[in-house]
Amino acid sequence: MKNLYIALSFVTLSFSLSAQNKDTKAADKLFARYEYVDAAKAYLKLVENDKADPYVYKQLADANYNMFNSAEAAKWYAKATETNQDAETYYRYAQMLKANGKYEEANKQMQKFAAAAPNDQRAKAFKENPNYVPRLLDKTKLYNVKSSDVSSDKSDFGAVLYDNSLYFASARNGARKNYGWTDEPFLDIYKADYNTDGTITNAGVVASLNSKWHDGPVTISADGNTAYFASESYKEKDYEKDKKNNARFSQVYLFKATKNGDSWSELTALPFNDKTYSSSNPSLSRDGKTLYFSSNRPGGLGGNDIWKVSVNADGSFGEPQNLGSKVNTEGNESFPFIADDNKTLYFASSGKQGLGGYDVFQIDLSGGEATNLGTPINTEKDDFAFSFNGTKNVGFLSSNRSGNDDILVVSPICGVDVTVVVTDAKTGAILSNANVAILDDKKNVIATEKSNASGEVKYRVECDKPYVVQASKDGYEGNTFAVTPSKGPSAKIAAALQPIDVIVTDTEIVLKPIYFEYDKSNITQEGAFELDKLVQVMKNNEKMVILAKSHTDNRGTDKYNERLSDRRAKSTAQYIISKGIAANRISAKGMGELEPKVDCGKDCSEEQHAQNRRSEFLIVTK
Repeated sequence: MKNLYIALSFVTLSFSLSAQNKDTKAADKLFARYEYVDAAKAYLKLVENDKADPYVYKQLADANYNMFNSAEAAKWYAKATETNQDAETYYRYAQMLKANGKYEEANKQMQKFAAAAPNDQRAKAFKENPNYVPRLLDKTKLYNVKSSDVSSDKSDFGAVLYDNSLYFASARNGARKNYGWTDEPFLDIYKADYNTDGTITNAGVVASLNSKWHDGPVTISADGNTAYFASESYKEKDYEKDKKNNARFSQVYLFKATKNGDSWSELTALPFNDKTYSSSNPSLSRDGKTLYFSSNRPGGLGGNDIWKVSVNADGSFGEPQNLGSKVNTEGNESFPFIADDNKTLYFASSGKQGLGGYDVFQIDLSGGEATNLGTPINTEKDDFAFSFNGTKNVGFLSSNRSGNDDILVVSPICGVDVTVVVTDAKTGAILSNANVAILDDKKNVIATEKSNASGEVKYRVECDKPYVVQASKDGYEGNTFAVTPSKGPSAKIAAALQPIDVIVTDTEIVLKPIYFEYDKSNITQEGAFELDKLVQVMKNNEKMVILAKSHTDNRGTDKYNERLSDRRAKSTAQYIISKGIAANRISAKGMGELEPKVDCGKDCSEEQHAQNRRSEFLIVTK
């Protein structure tokens, strides 16, 4: 049903590429009247009666495309493209293939589209990055998505939450007549209660905003006194007559209404409506000064674009402005939603690189590029009409991923964007190509990256959890840096590394103690991190020979401790050898409990025992 608001521009295009004849007359009439359900049946009957040709296949594909019946659309686009087609047909075919998860086949059609329309922004983006899907699938998950209480078995979409009221558009009103595009009732604006426990109840029509035509979606001002909503131009007696097909064609207009008690009144059409194009899906900024909407009005990049218009203090409006190529493409962009900060815009696009159908994108209008929100917000199906209520920290998404336009509930995953900057501790110089790992509170390595030309590595981690960053680079002493638990949204870690020569003395290599767990001889994560420093020193000094001495605490018998320390010494030496150091350059000796670091006798604490379980590295030859 949302295609009423995002695909009208296709109708004229599809029908203008006509090769009609007496056999297709009835089906063409239904198609021209947007009655796609019945039109598809009529074209299919022609196929069954062996009266099909490339024109019929394309019309059948377009009818299913406009209903987002992706499997059937792809099937008939395959037949239509057995003969040469216009560029947009190859693009739509690719979209339907993606909607069925057939990305390799979709790329083949995108190649044909790019060849037919090389200057199209969508074609250029594809040629620059044809295999972008794995990157989108690997994006950090920003939200959780679940079904909502408010969805019905009919089309429901465009949900926005104001205070404790959820407004949305729905075709559930069985008292309305059916619309031939989808064979569902005409759309109405609904309002439901959003309860403190997150449930949504008491959905009912907003009678004072609805008409006998399509109505919705709606946007409400911050004070709750003004509404802007989409409806049909029939309200203004604006329409085009088609005598040949015995039809009247309206446009989608934007209207304003004023709160009057528990209802709405003073419904007026906005002055920039025009019977030659549509304007729909409004979103009002929280300061009330800017209205965003989608339109196929002249001056856009193609299809439907996102526009904005200033709302003046006296109630008048400025001149609509196109948001430009950072937002819009030659395809379709629709369902804008401007966030509480008045600069973050969410919108749906079928023209930018996505997973299939419409994907939701986000852009900072004060600067930056549009980014795909990734999964689970986006799927291979249509995902659109994203909105977010910052006060209640909850959002809403519309999607046909289950086969019907439904409203889904979105909850943000609290995350902290950690930026690690690696520098030389002595000079402050930026260190690129450093190894930077981030570990969780259980010392598990989550990820390891190389610092970029700015010395930076960026990670996204969970809120309110402690993390540790390990940074190292050839010629420098590796070190660890704590990431303090927080709710974000960001944290900056200054990882200053000391040049490696500061840990070399005349007689030994001074590392942080290589501690062992009680009664064990394996190298721990922390131990390996320290031993890597020794490896680097030995690689930088090729004649250096080291004696590794390993010690135990005084628990256990002397003989047992000798054997345990010997295993620890050999384990330490083997680790060094495994990193590429020749075996004749390091020897190992177990000292048992003979040389405690802390001589605490029989009254040692656990901390003192741990200090005595260690390794030391003496320089035998420089």
